[in-house]
Amino acid sequence: MRSVRHLPRTLFTLLTGGLATLVASAVVITVSHFRPTSPWIETTAHLWSRAWLTAAGVDLEVSGAENIQTGRSYVVVANHVSNLDIMASFLAVPVPIRFLAKKELFRIPILAAAMRAIGIVEVDRTARTTVHEQINTRARDLVVAGRSLIIYPEGTRSRDGTLASFKKGAFTIAVGSQLPILPVTIQGSYQAWPPGSPWVRGGKIRVAVDPPIETRGLSQSDTGQLRDTARSIIDRRLTDLTALAS
Repeated sequence: MRSVRHLPRTLFTLLTGGLATLVASAVVITVSHFRPTSPWIETTAHLWSRAWLTAAGVDLEVSGAENIQTGRSYVVVANHVSNLDIMASFLAVPVPIRFLAKKELFRIPILAAAMRAIGIVEVDRTARTTVHEQINTRARDLVVAGRSLIIYPEGTRSRDGTLASFKKGAFTIAVGSQLPILPVTIQGSYQAWPPGSPWVRGGKIRVAVDPPIETRGLSQSDTGQLRDTARSIIDRRLTDLTALAS
């Protein structure tokens, strides 16, 4: 019964976020039809993210944005603990970013059209033999268009808020494209909207951006070390942010 106190905020978040998603989808579908690289697409993504976080009662605090060079593409890697992570990432990383989305989301008509219009990468996890080739091809397309790709290398949201092991996929893409890895750490989103919970609780979300890790000259044999280095950076930063929050 104690969780019922979160009902008003939860309902307000879902209603506001749902409406913002419908409006943003309509805008990006229309704008991208005439100009796929219009800056209005990024503005819309930021407004959509802000609508969700504001409705959820989230205070977003960002540090390390000076480590990002605008006009450059990255493979952004971040820890993943909440539905609010993508909104926080859109606002914290001041370059156009796109993400991987499971194919089930592409069954939602208006949302699917909007995601395809702005270059969200559809992933079919059951197509094991072709999924990596598909993602690599789409990643190269995004780079050509001046976009960055954000990947949550844990593969799914952490159910207890701790940092899980990283998969190699993001780092394989980074090395293959010779793009720098940008480590991003998110703290507080687990408390704001825990995975698997219907209740939105709000609070402060802290996002820290560490200096990029260059991949020029690296080969696929280096992906394991690259993965471990990025995870170590995020793990250390998460510990620091958690201590700051306590």
